[in-house]
Amino acid sequence: MFVVFVAWAVYGYTVVNFEMLPTYGDLTPLEKRVQMLQMSAYIFGLTALTCLAFLFLPVARGSILLRLIGIPFEHATRYHVWLGNLTMFLLTMHGLCYFIVWFIRGIVLESIIEWKSDGGANFAGIICYCFGFTMWVTTLPPIRKRFFELFFYTHQLYILFVIFFSLHVGDTYVSKAAGGIFLFMLDRFLRFCQSRRNVDVISATSFPCGSVSLVISKPKNLHYNALGFIFLQVREISWLQWHPFSVSSSPLDGGHHLSVLIKSAGEWTGKLKRSVSDLLVSQTQLSGPNASFVASVEGPYGHESPYHLMYKKLILVAGGSGISPFLAILSDVLHRIRDDKPCLPRDILLIWAVKRSSEISLLSTVDMDSICPSFSDKVNVNIRLYVTRESEPSLEEGKIDKVVSLNTRSRGRSMSVLVGTGNKIWSGAYVIVSILGFLIIWALLNVCYLNPYDISKWWYRGILFLGCMVISVVIFGGGVIFFWHRSENVTPAGEEDREESGRIGYMLDQETTRYKLHENTNVFYGQRPDFKEIFGSVSDSWGCVDVGVIVCGPQTLQSSVAKEIRSQDLRRKGNRPVFHFNSHSFDL
Repeated sequence: MFVVFVAWAVYGYTVVNFEMLPTYGDLTPLEKRVQMLQMSAYIFGLTALTCLAFLFLPVARGSILLRLIGIPFEHATRYHVWLGNLTMFLLTMHGLCYFIVWFIRGIVLESIIEWKSDGGANFAGIICYCFGFTMWVTTLPPIRKRFFELFFYTHQLYILFVIFFSLHVGDTYVSKAAGGIFLFMLDRFLRFCQSRRNVDVISATSFPCGSVSLVISKPKNLHYNALGFIFLQVREISWLQWHPFSVSSSPLDGGHHLSVLIKSAGEWTGKLKRSVSDLLVSQTQLSGPNASFVASVEGPYGHESPYHLMYKKLILVAGGSGISPFLAILSDVLHRIRDDKPCLPRDILLIWAVKRSSEISLLSTVDMDSICPSFSDKVNVNIRLYVTRESEPSLEEGKIDKVVSLNTRSRGRSMSVLVGTGNKIWSGAYVIVSILGFLIIWALLNVCYLNPYDISKWWYRGILFLGCMVISVVIFGGGVIFFWHRSENVTPAGEEDREESGRIGYMLDQETTRYKLHENTNVFYGQRPDFKEIFGSVSDSWGCVDVGVIVCGPQTLQSSVAKEIRSQDLRRKGNRPVFHFNSHSFDL
């Protein structure tokens, strides 16, 4: 849609420019071409401004707008990437055309340092473009994947980008993109307020494959579903880095905690693994659960509707650490069946591809028999495990490293309900009051200062406009957040809370354990999943039914599953199932 819009806008503006060209008087052919090039540069800037108005919307993680249109944040980020590429292309064309015009007219240096009061401040625009170009280059896949920290830190330059953009174009043009920027400001300030709180990590489990399971304290009125995810920061490791992790527990596992499963696959996760190991050593030396571990949390985010409960048949395809959300789904389905809650799935096929057999021990985090005794009478769970880099079982298979149970003396430090699936009434009040506050501040500024003193400098009015947006969010929005915090139902742990804490401690307070594979589990060594055979077998046995297929793993895995699903659906006959593809993977 935006590509079509850009083509249409550039064409439309160009037609108008040709019609306006005779009004510039008698020009030589060269002067006409230069004038058209200058007007084209202006066109590219206007079109980029429209794209910029939408650029910030997809990355407002807790945005009410995203919830209303049903696009979860992890999927919306791809629109941000596409819009970012398109915006930078248009800004490049905008600047390049102007530079060519300046070069032909011989005024390059004067134009670069020009800072007009009644037009665009060129020097501010060049600085703005440099920040934007730096952010864009580090988002390219080869750089972002190899140097993620560089990508992360340079992306914080968006603050300077917006400031110099305001200085470059003034308040009139800033207002065209202000809606998206303002909503992003609202979201960012809300996330900042939520993330300032230290949250207790109740317990941590270390697995031989390098993964760590963290159980995090949360208030009972914070709701999420099994497809949610959170952003986690551990200040002992980094004050700036936030990393997303899928929730690995069902909301029905307990009202006062949620779990995440973290694979040690990079520098940050490696440091987290070592921190947990150090706490384990410390606790062993102290001969008691005196260790403490806190983190900061944003979220939870993700789909608000639990679409995994909408299908009678489920196929869950995981690659490596992609098993995390499926552990939550299995737990959620079993809890609902046990408690007679609404739950459609009655046949679940879990396909999990791992490199080493040591990763299979992660299945021990969901004890299906203890959650729902005799669950096999009500739901058929079939698990297929593919160990791709081993030809036979390992002698150490099933062994779990020593576990550290962190003390829970500070149970009052739980997650805040400000972001994610928080109260929509408070969220709406926060947005509305902030908008009204901005309108009041800007109106007062015009009446009391700009108009009486005839302030007309574009760059000055632009930065004042941006400042009013920031002040309205911090003061007016901050007031709503203050009362929102006060309204949070923070109470001491009751009997239910203490029982839940005891249950977690009982489950994890062991030095070693051995996992037991489910009776309907098949392990294949030295093989990869043959999706043609798997989906063909399912088509023959499940009959005419809607089958939900959820994939969490590398892009190659998603593509393979999607390709086979398309093939099956195109060849489908009346007595065969219809497969519905859902991707739970995200690349942030």
